[in-house]
Amino acid sequence: MDGLLTRTSKLVVLAGMAVAIGMMGCSSSSPDPAERAVNAANRADQAASRAEAASSKAQQAAAQSQAAATRVEQAANDAKAAADRAEAIAEKTMASGGGHHAHHMMHKHRSKKAAAESAPSTP
Repeated sequence: MDGLLTRTSKLVVLAGMAVAIGMMGCSSSSPDPAERAVNAANRADQAASRAEAASSKAQQAAAQSQAAATRVEQAANDAKAAADRAEAIAEKTMASGGGHHAHHMMHKHRSKKAAAESAPSTP
């Protein structure tokens, strides 16, 4: 990109010199080759500036996309780690008889109720 800007700048200078020489010689209403060269050089310089700005914007967008992809990847890794932890806890709970406590409490409750019903009632 720098080479294009350097060449364009040199062209603008040369075209400017040609216009200056042409103006000293004669003056006419139609643009002479030197003026056309200056105009073309100016348009090329403007196009190069726009291309450089577009390149800069594209680089910024690429950097933002890369950062977003990194954040998504990290979130996916975090979610997988959380799922793995939850699975490990569930397996540990099932292996230690997680349902045993509830069953034991129901049995104990029934035993107290059965004992109360079988006890002699006093009038």
